Amino acid sequence: MSRYVGPKCKRMRRVAMDLSLKSGSRPIADKCKIDQRPGQHPNQRGKITEYGEQLREKQRLRYMYGIQEKQFRSYYKKAAFAKGVTGENLFLILESRLDNVVFRMGFATTRAEARQLVSHKAIMVNNVVVNVPSYMVKEGDNIQIREKAKKQERIVESLNMNFSKGICEWVEVLQDEMTGTFTRLPQRTELNLDIDESKVVEFYSR
Repeated sequence: MSRYVGPKCKRMRRVAMDLSLKSGSRPIADKCKIDQRPGQHPNQRGKITEYGEQLREKQRLRYMYGIQEKQFRSYYKKAAFAKGVTGENLFLILESRLDNVVFRMGFATTRAEARQLVSHKAIMVNNVVVNVPSYMVKEGDNIQIREKAKKQERIVESLNMNFSKGICEWVEVLQDEMTGTFTRLPQRTELNLDIDESKVVEFYSR
C-alpha cells in the first residue's frame, strides 16, 4: 500500500489542526504554523461550505491515522454495517489497528514511527511476529517488542517520554519488559480528539 511521504506540516496546515504527525518535545507551534494555510496567499480564507467542513473532518481523521482513501472508505463501510453509532464504530476500528496500538502503548512517538516498527518486524502479537500495520488487535492481545529490537534507542526514548506524560487507560504496559496488553476498546470520550465524526458520516452518506 502506498503511503504519504510529503511535508507533514503542510498537511496539518491544510486542515488547520495538530494531527500528532511530528515527533519530539518541541511545541508544534514552533515547528508548523498550523493556522496558516499553505500556498501563495495563505491568509486569504474564504467561507468554508458545508461540504468543505465535511471534507476537512474526514481528511483530519484520515491524515491523523495515516490511512489512504480506499482503505479509509472500506473502514467506513464496515463501521456503517456494524451495530451502534457509525462514527464511534469508525473510531474503534481505527484504534484497533496494530500500528495505532503500538503508538498508544508508547513504543513510538508517532503513528508513522509505529507503522515502521511493525513493518520492520519489531513487533510481536501474542508471541507471533506481525508485520502488517492494519492488523486488527483484539481485547486481551499481548503486544511485545522483539528481543533483538529492545535495544533500539528510539523505542527506549519513546517509552521514557510517553510514560512521563501518561499512557492511555485502555492499555497496560510494562515499561521495563517492553510489553503491553490491549485490555479493552476505548470510549469515544476517552480519545480526546477534536474531530466531529458526524461530519465524516455525512460526507460518505451524500
